[in-house]
Amino acid sequence: MKQLFQARLAAGVLLPDPAQAEAVERLDALAKALSGARGWLGLGGRDRARGLYIWGGVGRGKSMLMDLFFEAAAIREKRRVHFHDFMLDVHAFIFEWRKLSSAEKRKHPAFVREAGDDPIAPAAKHIANQASLLCFDEFHVSQIADAMILGRLFEQLFDRSVVVVATSNRKPSDLYPNGINRQLFVPFIKRLEQELDVVELKAARDFRLDRLTAAPVYYSPLGAAADAKMDEAFARLTAGARASAATLDVQGRQLHVPQQAVGVARFSFEELCTRPLGAADYLSIARHYHTVLIDRVPKMAQDQRTWAARFVTLIDALYDARTKLVMSAEAQPDDLYLAGDQAFEFQRTASRLHEMRSADYLAAEREQMAGAAK
Repeated sequence: MKQLFQARLAAGVLLPDPAQAEAVERLDALAKALSGARGWLGLGGRDRARGLYIWGGVGRGKSMLMDLFFEAAAIREKRRVHFHDFMLDVHAFIFEWRKLSSAEKRKHPAFVREAGDDPIAPAAKHIANQASLLCFDEFHVSQIADAMILGRLFEQLFDRSVVVVATSNRKPSDLYPNGINRQLFVPFIKRLEQELDVVELKAARDFRLDRLTAAPVYYSPLGAAADAKMDEAFARLTAGARASAATLDVQGRQLHVPQQAVGVARFSFEELCTRPLGAADYLSIARHYHTVLIDRVPKMAQDQRTWAARFVTLIDALYDARTKLVMSAEAQPDDLYLAGDQAFEFQRTASRLHEMRSADYLAAEREQMAGAAK
């Protein structure tokens, strides 16, 4: 992993930072331990490598370091997942497990004889069968349904020698703040601190904000120059990371993300607003990505009210989450939709687009949106 990090430093896409360098040393050591400890991993193995919990303020490079670590970890059974999506999968497994008959449970690969009717042990076995290394981005707990099962679930995962690496804006002791029955959640925090090395990423700069404010975030009019600026913005914001396509699960549907890396996603207006997407799709995008790029937003005519309505919903979702927006458009916000059924609502959207270009908005901390896409 250290080689990947140093290559980006040498290329100038990353700037030197002592805190990041320290975190790289810890992650690199873990990657090497995993590559030499395959015999340790799995139920019944010897002591597993200790995982890491990396926390710190926004824009300090946590997701970028996680991506580098995940790429470098030479282990086949690994999974990198947004923590909220992981918990959605857990709840879905539990729901389906409870519907199985006793005979069906005994035949299932996740069956645990001593578990009885408790679905937590089968859920943990199901997860461990798929991955010996779990990498969680944005580890955050806000729902009591999650809080009440995490302790037992992770106890089972640790017992099955699953290695956990997590990034979070909060240290473990600050998870689930002021939550209902939080006292029942505290043992999980203690276990987490026992099982993982907790590392605070005290980077001196907000690198994400630096990259956002290095150039404008709204490009108009459209044309080759605007397209080039959007390409430059995506390269700068992803700091040299390898971009790839992805899919988001939205209420059982697959939402295609054409380009994404390190928490930054890029779409065209056509992909987001001329297709039958809705609020749940936009909320999922806002929850998954701290920055969204939208290419080639056109001026919308009166008969394109459906496009305008979707665009209004999209901007509302991004704005409410404080997701950062970089956009190219045919005109300035106030001139994108002047007449039609959505013209009045669009005035608020235009105002928000102006605000989303401001220094205060770009510096604002993201809002947590757990459960938004359920």
